[in-house]
Amino acid sequence: MKPVIAALCCLMLAASPLAMAQTKTDDKKPATKTEAAKTEAPKAEAKKEPSEAQKKQQDLMKACNEKAGTKKLAGEERKKFMSTCLKGEDAGPSAKQKAQQDKMTACNKTAGEKKLAGEERKKFMSTCLSG
Repeated sequence: MKPVIAALCCLMLAASPLAMAQTKTDDKKPATKTEAAKTEAPKAEAKKEPSEAQKKQQDLMKACNEKAGTKKLAGEERKKFMSTCLKGEDAGPSAKQKAQQDKMTACNKTAGEKKLAGEERKKFMSTCLSG
């Protein structure tokens, strides 16, 4: 008989926290204002359209994000790139850099037409780019 009583006492002790934890869902009040706002019925509010400035910023962000993806940037490099790009500082090469690139393209094309290779090509490119 003693084992049966002991088993019943253990069972009652084990079940008591479960019985105490149960509450009615109707009696619950949200703990914070944000929870209260979530439980309230949503107001019939029309979704605001972004302003022109916001649209422009979104387009810029999208373009910069695509450029960063194309360049396969990650981590700190991506952060720095995105920062400069969003500030508009990543407008591309400067006029001086563009002129140098054009010159390089022209010299490379000429060297190809002359079918130069090796040391001859190096010398030609050096003189072409410096002149």
